[in-house]
Amino acid sequence: MTEAQGFDWLSLDDDEQVLWSGEPLMKSIYPALAIGLPLSIVGIGIPIVVGAYLNIKNTDFVVTSQGLYKKTGVLSRSVQKIGFDKVQNISFSQGFFGTQFGYGNIEVSTAGGSGVEMRFRSIEEPKNVQELINKHIKKDKEGGSDSVSENDILMEILKELKKTRKAVEKMEKGV
Repeated sequence: MTEAQGFDWLSLDDDEQVLWSGEPLMKSIYPALAIGLPLSIVGIGIPIVVGAYLNIKNTDFVVTSQGLYKKTGVLSRSVQKIGFDKVQNISFSQGFFGTQFGYGNIEVSTAGGSGVEMRFRSIEEPKNVQELINKHIKKDKEGGSDSVSENDILMEILKELKKTRKAVEKMEKGV
């Protein structure tokens, strides 16, 4: 495994390449500022703004040739990976502020998971990133060996069953 340039937290396989990387846009702090500044008069607004800022600065998203990564954490670090073979559904959304300021979210659901397993929050051009991910999911499923090898396995099983049947028939004739 190799470390991706600029990401000390990301260990990639030798044949894995970074296709896209991003972080929440600083513009996504505007709602926290809109709420936090008036509330700073009573003392609770500053933690809202500081929390939003730290969340933005300590979150990274990466799309590689093999999957999706998300790193979060202010005092500690959490890294989550979802391989393209596990992705069941992917969507993007833009709320009111996202539409106004040019950012949105990508939500990823996995096979066997319950709901959204990974969310890229407040990223620039979420539709383009979603299309990039979809393209690589399709490549993975088309180029993957699952559908071809399943058919090959079934054909091998059929051949073995035919050989077994012939062997049983020979034994019955010989008895």
